[in-house]
Amino acid sequence: METVACPDCDLLQRVPELPPGGKASCPRCANTLATQPTDSLDRALALTLTAAIVFIVANTSPLMGLSAVGRHASTTIIGGAYQMWLQGQDVTAMIVAFCAVIAPGSYILFMLTVLIAVRRPPAPQWVGEMLRWAHSMQPWSMSEVMMLGILVALIKIAELATVEPGIGMYAVGGLIVLFAAIMVTFHPREVWTRVKWADSGRVE
Repeated sequence: METVACPDCDLLQRVPELPPGGKASCPRCANTLATQPTDSLDRALALTLTAAIVFIVANTSPLMGLSAVGRHASTTIIGGAYQMWLQGQDVTAMIVAFCAVIAPGSYILFMLTVLIAVRRPPAPQWVGEMLRWAHSMQPWSMSEVMMLGILVALIKIAELATVEPGIGMYAVGGLIVLFAAIMVTFHPREVWTRVKWADSGRVE
């Protein structure tokens, strides 16, 4: 049992251990304080594993191809960032590489580590640190912003060249959906309850 403050009305109250599928609500304002979903960690792990596969496909397959005046060219996300670097756009290249490759990849790696480590409680203390790192990487995983930029660029060049969407573009779209599904499914509170604290010698 833990003591929490309602985020809406600030009422302090004790939240008991919830059964699978249970929910605790504030007696004053009826705001949901905690939930105990069924198999949320298993679902999050399955989605994260899928995201890891899709992430590899998104970064190794051509993002799109362009055909104009008899010439054809295609590139990947990493290849596009590298070309920006060669053209002297160092800052833009680093931003694209970080937000489209490094941050999403790190988020997936941290989440996989956390979800695998908590399979058999009590989980080691370093799981909490990994969870914090995953949380810090998530806002920088801007695949949806990159996708929006690509769509805007495609609209502008559609009259000048033939655009052929590649497998990488569909993979990026799938990655956006998977990230959203992970955030909806994953409940950090369930991870924290499995972490073993050194000062207590028991699972909190």
